[in-house]
Amino acid sequence: MQKLIIAAALGASLVATAVPAQAGTHRVQAATGWLAGQMADGERFETEFGGVKYPDQGLTIDAIFAFAAARNARDHSDRAIAWLAKPDVQGAYLGTDGESYAGAHAKLVVAARVRGKNPADFGGTDLIAGLKALQAPSGRYSDRSQFGDFSNAFTQSYAVLALKDTKATSFLAGSQCPDGGFPVTFEASPCVSDVDATAIVVQALRAQGRPAGNALAWLRSKQQPDGGFPSAQGGSNANSTGLAAQVLTGQSAVKARNYLNSLQVCAGPEAGAIVFDASGFNKATAPRATTQAVLGLTGANLATLRG
Repeated sequence: MQKLIIAAALGASLVATAVPAQAGTHRVQAATGWLAGQMADGERFETEFGGVKYPDQGLTIDAIFAFAAARNARDHSDRAIAWLAKPDVQGAYLGTDGESYAGAHAKLVVAARVRGKNPADFGGTDLIAGLKALQAPSGRYSDRSQFGDFSNAFTQSYAVLALKDTKATSFLAGSQCPDGGFPVTFEASPCVSDVDATAIVVQALRAQGRPAGNALAWLRSKQQPDGGFPSAQGGSNANSTGLAAQVLTGQSAVKARNYLNSLQVCAGPEAGAIVFDASGFNKATAPRATTQAVLGLTGANLATLRG
């Protein structure tokens, strides 16, 4: 079955190199091979809304992370980072005309470093300066936008991964809920812990050598009988499980990765894809699910990940 996956999903142009054996090398290579084949013009992902396709910079970055974790599809990753460096692409993502989004700046800094680019001069833009300009005295990073502030735990975590800022790290650690988990939204009452947020926050805190208290215990308590982890909206899924598997160890990690493996399409035109959940293949959700699953299967650490 693994040979079927590789033949259908990798393609001759994708160079497969070794990943850790426990990650299931063939499965990971097949997943990123399928993912590369979904990119528009081999360089970007697009999201369809109302029958119109729009560039999706965030998902494109997620794919870059997945390719680096799998050590696969370097040519697609190179084209993707070149596309992200284009001024119009950056502007639409980072913000223009007074708009400036902290999460986009932080995530693009991490992506630039993964691909060996200088984030202080990325396509002519100083991403570091742009991100630092969005930090409040408390250490929190927020958006500057007439449409509202969309910053959250992911924003702050990527900023910590990007800048290794002590004040930002302290703010993030201080957002922990009484039950041990971390919330998506800061300063909400009551504090509601979230699997996805807790996983990315733990990864960011670890990168700074900061303990996360009983966050891992809380995270393990949310693991479902099938080995997967749920999002706030429902049951086990590849996205939440992929995030959790990046920071878990032992039997919890093994069960999570077994669940992710169970979601991989093993034959047909979509062979290699990892679906969102047990309901089956969905073209709209599979690319993002595959990127997150690959990071979980490989145990990728965004602080040290390099292409």
